[in-house]
Amino acid sequence: MRTLGAILKHPDDLYPLIKLKVAVMQAEKQIPPEPHWGFCYSMLHKVSRSFALVIQQLDTDLRDAICVFYLVLRALDTVEDDTNIATEVKVPILMAFHRHIYDREWHFACGTKDYKVLMDQFHHVSTAFLELGSSYQKVIEDITMRMGAGMAKFICKEVETTEDYDEYCHYVAGLVGLGLSNLFHASGKEDLAPDSVSNSMGLFLQKVNIIRDYLEDINEIPKSRMFWPRQIWSKYVNKLEDLKYKENSDKAVHCLNDMVTNALMHAEDCLKYMSALRDPAIFRFCAIPQIMAIGTLALCYNNIEVFRGVVKMRRGLTAKVIDRTKSMSDVYGAFFDFSCMLKSKVDDNDLNAKKTKSRLEDILKICRDSGTLNKRKSYILGSEPTFNPTMILIFVVMLAILLAYLSANRGNDMCKLCCLGFVINMPNTF
Repeated sequence: MRTLGAILKHPDDLYPLIKLKVAVMQAEKQIPPEPHWGFCYSMLHKVSRSFALVIQQLDTDLRDAICVFYLVLRALDTVEDDTNIATEVKVPILMAFHRHIYDREWHFACGTKDYKVLMDQFHHVSTAFLELGSSYQKVIEDITMRMGAGMAKFICKEVETTEDYDEYCHYVAGLVGLGLSNLFHASGKEDLAPDSVSNSMGLFLQKVNIIRDYLEDINEIPKSRMFWPRQIWSKYVNKLEDLKYKENSDKAVHCLNDMVTNALMHAEDCLKYMSALRDPAIFRFCAIPQIMAIGTLALCYNNIEVFRGVVKMRRGLTAKVIDRTKSMSDVYGAFFDFSCMLKSKVDDNDLNAKKTKSRLEDILKICRDSGTLNKRKSYILGSEPTFNPTMILIFVVMLAILLAYLSANRGNDMCKLCCLGFVINMPNTF
């Protein structure tokens, strides 16, 4: 019902949502027959459906390498996140994980639900890894080694300063950016991007996640693991958990805005990185999550709901981003729109208002200087329905019929229909 209500408010979301649903169904059918590859792609759909969807457009060798890369790092992250593992057990595993990926027999019991299955049957991932080209293997081994060492360091270290914050985000996400850049280069499709901008691609996404997931992380059982730097939150409260209490709402919002302003420093590098990409599939793979990140920041800024529940882009807007993002001009348009949205929420009385506006102006200038903004389809439109609600309900019924038909019909003609104009052009998430 929530999705239906959103469609009634934003009827132009309907068509992109239909296309997205069809693409998801098609991606779920494209599971390789080999047991180890079948496990990898099935697990990818379970632990990150959006990521599984968007990598389908990549060439097979690069797609397989990124699939394995993602699962290896997801497994590493599962070990790091499991607070039931004693430190003296966890640290050696993190430090040695880059060697375990060469062992077809290695597995380790930890995590919950699908992540437990991933860890219990990690031998499938290792088998797939060993079938990759040596250039891909070297990149994955190197990033896994560096990330494992960084995670181990922060098991015993708190995030005190903004320098600590950047270092932690480098280990868990910046290195993903470096790894992907090296995988793109190894495929022969892209020049090797500078480490600094590759790092920023990961830091921007990670900082958005850390901001958005405050409440989920602070309430984690049996023990929360938080990465908001003390240097920022201690300006507003005595304990990080105090931000979630209603009596501290004003302080919480000021702290939140401080965190968002910190994340914005990476946006310029992200635009620089994406503008240098040549391969259309790789470009879309990288661009979609960056647009989602700037959009999420715009929603989170000055929003007390970050400390009350979940703040995220509505599904229809996500579907629009996926559908529309095909070129750098689309990226400039999206960054311009969401930066304008964020800027409109800045209160001059906010402690960081001047810095926030300065960083937003830098982003807006880059987008204006691109000379492409007149071609964009704006993401910031009135929220009132422009279609008759009755017609929307009819469209929803038609959608239900279409999806039922697609589910029942698995013939080649239907597969071709599903692919038309969308699956071939589907973007990927970082």
